Amino acid sequence: MMRRQALQLLGRALHTSAPRAPALRRPQLAAVGGWRSGGAPAGFFSTDAAAGASAAAGAAQGGSKSEAAAAASSGAVQGGSKPAAAAAVAQGSGGGGQDGKSEQDKGKSVRGGPVSWLSFLLLLVTGGGIIVYYDKEKKRHIEELKNKTNSVKPAQSVGTAAIGGPFSLLNHDGKPVTEKDFLGKWTLLYFGFTHCPDICPDELQKMSAALNKIKEKEKLEIVPVFISVDPERDTVEQVHDYVKEFHDDLIGLTGTSEEIRKVARAYRVYYMKTEEEGSDYLVDHSIVMYLMNPKMEFVKFFGKNYDEDTLAQGIIKEIREHKSS
Repeated sequence: MMRRQALQLLGRALHTSAPRAPALRRPQLAAVGGWRSGGAPAGFFSTDAAAGASAAAGAAQGGSKSEAAAAASSGAVQGGSKPAAAAAVAQGSGGGGQDGKSEQDKGKSVRGGPVSWLSFLLLLVTGGGIIVYYDKEKKRHIEELKNKTNSVKPAQSVGTAAIGGPFSLLNHDGKPVTEKDFLGKWTLLYFGFTHCPDICPDELQKMSAALNKIKEKEKLEIVPVFISVDPERDTVEQVHDYVKEFHDDLIGLTGTSEEIRKVARAYRVYYMKTEEEGSDYLVDHSIVMYLMNPKMEFVKFFGKNYDEDTLAQGIIKEIREHKSS
């Protein structure tokens, strides 16, 4: 009895300490099944077959398909393992395909890029054609405008400008004066104010010099007239002292605010008080001289851009044309 129990304990100990057999994989089981069915032992991997597969893989990695195939074939013949040879050949062909593809990418033609030389040339030709066409159209449009301008005949002016009109003021001696007192004489009018710091003195000096030149060259008598646009400060006495500083024949006119406003409107003269500080201020006004014919009708105006010579020449020209008409 004790002997039997001892044998059982020894058997259990041997069974527990003995290593288990590894589980067979499916290819090996299939190979066993093939062996049992009586076929050739193609499923078993022999030593020769493994060596052939290794040789085939090494040849494939080296880049030679023929060597991989030869190694695989020799391994398959020696070991009788076709799957190993096939796997090696497949691995070799795969590696060779990748190398071939990279070589093909390296030698890829430029024509496969997004912009080819042909498309770039077509772009240049098209752009040049558009520029030439635009230039021709621009020149044609300019020619049409010139032809239209030349075909338009200048219209003859009808009548005279609506500048001038009746007025009633006081001269620098305090006597009433109207536009009728200047009939029968050529008159040159200038609007300003006696407290003007620079522009009015310059313009009156230019007027005086031009009239002196006209008198010397053409023996013409032209009446210079100064009309104040500052009625608040330009009294008769103030105007009297002011005009005598420029020319002996210069006539100074002043009046009330309403009278000055009417004459300025009749002659299209702009004036406005600026920078007022108590009784000291300036007057912004038009800087223009008006040439009036003996009928006190407007003939021409002369701006600040005229100097004494061009002013004298311009007045002489207008008087000559008036006499010849």
